[in-house]
Amino acid sequence: QVQLVESGGGLVQAGGSLRLSCAASGSPLGFRTMGWYRQAPGKQRELVASITSGGITDYADPVKGRFAISRDNNKNTVFLQMNQLRPEDTAVYYCNAKTHISYWGQGTQVTVSS
Repeated sequence: QVQLVESGGGLVQAGGSLRLSCAASGSPLGFRTMGWYRQAPGKQRELVASITSGGITDYADPVKGRFAISRDNNKNTVFLQMNQLRPEDTAVYYCNAKTHISYWGQGTQVTVSS
């Protein structure tokens, strides 16, 4: 059974930083792609950043240059370093991990105050 456990959300002032972590388990062959999505109130869930097992990354335009995604393949853990946070980054952030199926974490709240 695949499980994703997220940590690291919280409240921060604009301009501050947070680091999210997500530990995935239950897939003997690991996960092809891991990433982070976010959903703000009244909006659709959107991709923030993703990273393949080979280290290829993809970022949404609004976070390019401010966020950095990384992963530890040995531990099936993905990280999201978020710098220069803005109030518009406020959302619930969800970890995602893909095999031939897409799995989701429970979400962690990130709130950026102005």
